[in-house]
Amino acid sequence: MDTKALRQKILDLAIRGKLVPQEPDDEPASVLLERIREEKKKMVKDGKLKAKDIKNDTIIFKGEDNLHYEKFPDGTVKCIEDEIPFNIPDTWAWCRIRDICNMSAGKSKSADKISDAPFENSYPCFGGNGIRGYVDEYSNDGTYSIVGRQGALCGNVNIASGKFYATEHAVVTYLYSMIDFKWSNFCLEGLNLNRFATGAAQPGLSVANVLNVLLPLPPFNEQRNIGQMVDKALIISNNLGTEKDILLEIIAKTKSKILDLAIRGKLVSQNETDEPASDLLERIRSEKDALIKQGKLKRDKKESIIYKGDDNSYYEKKPEGNPFNISAEVPFRIPDSWSYARLSSLFELLSGRDLTTSEYNDEANGIPYITGASNFNKGEVILNRWTSVPQVITHTGDLLITCKGTVGELSINSFGDAHIARQVMAIRNPFMMDIGYIKLCIAYYVELLKHKSKGLIPGISRGDILNLLIPIPPMSEQHRIVCLFDTFT
Repeated sequence: MDTKALRQKILDLAIRGKLVPQEPDDEPASVLLERIREEKKKMVKDGKLKAKDIKNDTIIFKGEDNLHYEKFPDGTVKCIEDEIPFNIPDTWAWCRIRDICNMSAGKSKSADKISDAPFENSYPCFGGNGIRGYVDEYSNDGTYSIVGRQGALCGNVNIASGKFYATEHAVVTYLYSMIDFKWSNFCLEGLNLNRFATGAAQPGLSVANVLNVLLPLPPFNEQRNIGQMVDKALIISNNLGTEKDILLEIIAKTKSKILDLAIRGKLVSQNETDEPASDLLERIRSEKDALIKQGKLKRDKKESIIYKGDDNSYYEKKPEGNPFNISAEVPFRIPDSWSYARLSSLFELLSGRDLTTSEYNDEANGIPYITGASNFNKGEVILNRWTSVPQVITHTGDLLITCKGTVGELSINSFGDAHIARQVMAIRNPFMMDIGYIKLCIAYYVELLKHKSKGLIPGISRGDILNLLIPIPPMSEQHRIVCLFDTFT
């Protein structure tokens, strides 16, 4: 569940008048706006507002033709129907943000006067993205909405409560009477004020532009009901997000544990009638010898045989030289019917090659071109580029692994021939192994492979993969492990 999208949906329903029912006895918002206009005039008279703060005030109303109009201070009237983004309940009214509040940016504070940590008699210092640090004075005392004015997150809304200092990048919102704080704060967030920012390199919000933004105003009682309902809904949404994160963590740990059990021979029971893995490996070696004699395969001069000695230690024998003890390299003990082997003894490894931009396109013309991790999504491969001049081709049944940039994304080729770029390798299974089981083994080693990655853009080598020690079960047990693992995950 996307809790961020859910939050935005709740706020969207709130500002459209669809979150709580309307009460016919509520005083219409148009009457509330008239009272606010009188209040602002009195504040100017009392010196609490400046005349310039109300000189641009307008009145938005619906004409007899059911269209929206705006009356300006000079008496002119303009149809603004094309500015109205959606319909609102009859008891609501459209207004500008300046009709419900005044806004003022804070004052600059040099970085050397802002402490990262609180100190005695200090106050929070708000910048454009929330609390920036702590200072020795305050500019405001109360509860206010703070709108970020500068930077990539301009338009975000925070709440400042108590004594605090606002910098020039923090816009403090001062509400007029009969405006509910919770409602107004959620409304400001729901309006997505960052869409009114200007400037590409350093986006910024003009206070004048924000004050001019259209706002759907409910009656006061409905404002309170909406604020309370949004509060409850967002608490539930946040709890869902927390529970989702906890659940995902549990699932990840469970999958990891099942994977660990699978390749240690502890996920399914061993069957005494199964042919031992040592016999399977011997048959693979015989098949490879036959292919070498036929000229279909080159002999690997480094190919080795791994076995358990009489002293219960693991040894590796290469074509030349004496056997040597590799027990320190063996990651864990395996059942007696299993064996260890290097991945190079069982599989072919294809390294990819990049194509030039003239050699591929985005239309379905040719065979797919798989460029890297961007093509991998939850074990599946996304096909979005194509080429008619492939050079390194993966086939159905190959295990694909990303080897540069994002290391360790895995997927079994189920879509047919495709060209792979150098960020991808293909593990080809020419013999009798279950490729699903080998995928489990590689998944177990992914963190090790990431640790081995080198370079400014992290990458692993062919040797890193080919040298992996693979625990090999009997063939039928490989199938049982894959089937049961898929059931669990």
